[in-house]
Amino acid sequence: MTVFNKIQALLREKADLNARLLLIPYEGTPEIKIVNDQKYLYMRKRVGSRVTSTYVGVYSDELHQLLLRNTREARELRKQIRQLEKHLAKLGYQEGELSARIIENLDFARANMKANIYDQAVLEGVATSFPQTEEILENGKVNGMTATDVQKILNLKHAWEFILDQDVIQAKSDYYVLCHIARLVNEGFFADGGRIRGVPVTIGGSSYVPPLPIEPEVKESIEKILLSDEEDIDKAIRLCMYVMKTQIFIDGNKRAAVIHANHFLIAHGQGFLVIPEEQVPAFKKLLVSYYEGKATDTLSVFLKEKCWKTF
Repeated sequence: MTVFNKIQALLREKADLNARLLLIPYEGTPEIKIVNDQKYLYMRKRVGSRVTSTYVGVYSDELHQLLLRNTREARELRKQIRQLEKHLAKLGYQEGELSARIIENLDFARANMKANIYDQAVLEGVATSFPQTEEILENGKVNGMTATDVQKILNLKHAWEFILDQDVIQAKSDYYVLCHIARLVNEGFFADGGRIRGVPVTIGGSSYVPPLPIEPEVKESIEKILLSDEEDIDKAIRLCMYVMKTQIFIDGNKRAAVIHANHFLIAHGQGFLVIPEEQVPAFKKLLVSYYEGKATDTLSVFLKEKCWKTF
């Protein structure tokens, strides 16, 4: 493995650890306070020179143990991140400065992340409302939804956090970034959801049967799109459509395709791409036609006009 490839692998690992750290709901050290003979749990945290204390809930052994586990997990994740940063420094890596436009795009994407995840969940047929999605993203669970649907939404959050990491956004939107995104959206469903598909699949509602993908051909196709002379938005849409039709992974191809396209768009300060809830029925019809060799241009225009959000 070349030094460049080692750096890329370490940056992806660091971004994954940072994303996992962001998923921990409470940061700090558990603190028990007694008010009128009633115990309450707080999280004590130092921010700069100040020490803050955030209320969590009424004391219970279960909640206390959860907070202690969160603290241990966060400490271990930070330790691993520091070790990775040392390895990166030894390899000569220096964190590059992002342009003001890309920083604005990252902020734009983060501000809209809940809505984007909700729209993606609707596209996948997840039976959720926006308030339910928001509750899952903030607290990791919600009543009235299946464990599978909750996991899909959490996986989308994990994948979005990954691409919005400042290190990852500087990486090339190549096959390896795509595979890592697919692994994240398939987490908890497949042992290695980011591995190229090795079994046949069919697509519901379509007669199209995608052939088995061949890794060198997939890498070459992605590289060809990235090196084309097209506008950035057109490249992003081609990447998205290619991943969807090729069905590179055993599952989660639409989710991975959209997030991968957004990694490219955001890295170039060009907004983001998402299929809004109200456009899902029209998109699905065009997608089936595209799978069957029709409506290629129509779908591309649809994505550009109805699904591209700029700032």
